[in-house]
Amino acid sequence: MTDHAAVIVGGGPTGLMLAGELALAGVDAAIVERRPSQDLAGARAGGLHARSIEVLDQRGIAGRFLAEGQVAQVVGFAGTRFDISNFPTRHPYGLGLWQNHIERILAGWVEELGVAVYRGRDVTALAQDGDSAAVELSDGGTLRAEYVVGCDGGRSLVRKAAGIDFPGWDPTTSALIAEVEMTGQPEFGVHQNAFGIHSFGRREYEIRDGQVVYADSGPVGVMVTEEHVGTGSEPTLRELSDALVAVCGTDYGAHNPTWISRFTDMTRQAANYRDRRVLLAGDAAHVHAPDGGQGLNTGVQDAVNLGWKLGQVVNGTSPESLLDSYHAERHPVAARVLRNTMAQSVLRRPDPRIKAAAEVVAELLDMEEPRKRFAAMQSGLDIRYNLGEGHPLLGRRMPDVDLVTPGGPLPVYSLLHQARPVLLNFGEPGTFGNTPQPDRVLLVDAHYGGSWELPVLGEVTAPAAVLIRPDGHVAWVGDGTDAGLGEALTTWFGFPDGAKRQGSSNP
Repeated sequence: MTDHAAVIVGGGPTGLMLAGELALAGVDAAIVERRPSQDLAGARAGGLHARSIEVLDQRGIAGRFLAEGQVAQVVGFAGTRFDISNFPTRHPYGLGLWQNHIERILAGWVEELGVAVYRGRDVTALAQDGDSAAVELSDGGTLRAEYVVGCDGGRSLVRKAAGIDFPGWDPTTSALIAEVEMTGQPEFGVHQNAFGIHSFGRREYEIRDGQVVYADSGPVGVMVTEEHVGTGSEPTLRELSDALVAVCGTDYGAHNPTWISRFTDMTRQAANYRDRRVLLAGDAAHVHAPDGGQGLNTGVQDAVNLGWKLGQVVNGTSPESLLDSYHAERHPVAARVLRNTMAQSVLRRPDPRIKAAAEVVAELLDMEEPRKRFAAMQSGLDIRYNLGEGHPLLGRRMPDVDLVTPGGPLPVYSLLHQARPVLLNFGEPGTFGNTPQPDRVLLVDAHYGGSWELPVLGEVTAPAAVLIRPDGHVAWVGDGTDAGLGEALTTWFGFPDGAKRQGSSNP
């Protein structure tokens, strides 16, 4: 007997997104969160890239975030900014929105879906056997589940308890970030000197003509590079003051901090994202320097890749081995993030030779082809899962084109709101009416007469049909026949009768 089908340890953006995905799959999921409420001291990280906005649009909730955030061109690499306004996406921009707001909006969605949340509790231990996993809680209780997912950050207890290796590189630099009151007035914006990069701003701001305009009052957000790599202990106001004096010659009268934290360029990735009944997502699976603002976005996209797969396994419609595709698809994505953040963190070091290298890179990125490639990478719009050879759409995100259907015009992403797989037929209506398929696959006859364009690749041949996974990636592309469709349906969505095949090794 289990308390829940799935227990998610950690109620940050990754854990919340996963909880929503599992709820849409009809899975009894619960979150264990150490904070007594969803409130987050200070603003913390902020911003959503284009692909994350698309993911939220696939669930019909992007508007909630867009209503509160600031649309802007936020994509960049090592100080070089990219304009993606001409990229083939409904959202050719990023969204300036602090993490405390992102979490609040996600938590509201999760609450609407009826997910249980155990607040004010730490997970103190984890154990698993062949049939379930159990977590012990700081209040003395125990929760048992079919699966436990660690979304509990870079110091993940779940990862450590499962014995999953976390190889990588130790930090070579560190910075303090904080929100404090100041009696003095620093110069807002990002600055660089012999110590490194430092910046000042306020939580409340507007973007006018592409420029950030901060509020006239309120706590000041600070980032300051430390002279020496900081320890793992919680930083203090004294350490922040000393770092500011060293870099700026004054601490601007910093006092009354809302919060103070430290980040480094430590770069590590879990050797495996799964150990039997335990899975990892977000920072529990990968940590890296914050360059490019990719951490939160990668975690949310981890959750969307994992959610529907775990849901099908729990519901018995797919074999347990489907979960192996989670590591196979997401580990390379995060490995690429680790590589590009390491490169960026090196290029921002205050060394004349490094500065020369950074200037050369900036010149290269000013060229059209490198600009497109790096902008697509940093925004997440070029992600392709290796699903074999074939049409360029295979394994890539489905463009949110405007369809003409018998029920009226529809954008593609509106068909994904319930996280169901979709079979889109652009040929003769009824072509796949007799093709055996799981009941949960939504079959839609549609027409689209526009061009098919993908980031970096440009225009591609129009498909005759596409099978779209709940995460928005294309699992099969038709050529006018149903060749390969049956295998793709079985691989990703189980057998037509929903029965679980014993001993299957798919996919």
